[in-house]
Amino acid sequence: MAEIQRKYRKQKLSDLIVDEVKSMIVAEELLPGDRLPNEKDLIDQFGCSKGTVREALKALEVEGLVYTRPGPGGGAYLSEVGTEPASKMLRNYLYFNHLSAEQIYQMRKLIEVELAVSVVGKLTQADFELLEAHTNSCATPPESEDQQRSQRIAELEFHNVLSDACPNPLLSFMGRFLNEALRDLVVLKKSYQIDAYQFTQSNVDYHERLLDAYRAEDEAQVRRLMGEHMCEAEAHFVALDGKISKKM
Repeated sequence: MAEIQRKYRKQKLSDLIVDEVKSMIVAEELLPGDRLPNEKDLIDQFGCSKGTVREALKALEVEGLVYTRPGPGGGAYLSEVGTEPASKMLRNYLYFNHLSAEQIYQMRKLIEVELAVSVVGKLTQADFELLEAHTNSCATPPESEDQQRSQRIAELEFHNVLSDACPNPLLSFMGRFLNEALRDLVVLKKSYQIDAYQFTQSNVDYHERLLDAYRAEDEAQVRRLMGEHMCEAEAHFVALDGKISKKM
């Protein structure tokens, strides 16, 4: 322990405990719900005070990695961090960098294609039903501003279904993050207030053809269609974003 303390002499001991717990999660392949060593064991392991251990556990709790359970059989337990809190924090950071539609699509044209291909042959019947429902909800012209908003969101939810089915957790997170960044532009800038059903029709067409390609498990067709879809969507969305920016 003394050797570790010397190595990390510029690091707070509570931060070292946080790092060690994270190393334990990775090295021992711990799972949500697994219990951490109790407070006394951590004190003995790190040769520190009760206050230091509690400070470390509180930091882990703030990060969403740990929750505490009081009473007999209580203690600190591992908690899986959901994608939404992580995505929300990153999007909050980008608000002050004035992220543009062009910048989002610069990434989306790369991520969405690889993500789309990664789920060929992996979609369940429930996935297909969701994809069809989101597509069908956009198949007719909207009759109100609320319906226009719902259709904008449904177009992105189609892609979130693919993200959730992706076997690569990093690719899955990046796909969902980019979709949510676009959703923020739609909702916060109220771009749904501008009638853009031509954009919706283009999305519906590509989504229907993608569904056919997925059913046929045609990887080459999925790659081609998603690449074309992203380029077409970029042109429409950038033009729409320009109109709403002028309005604002």
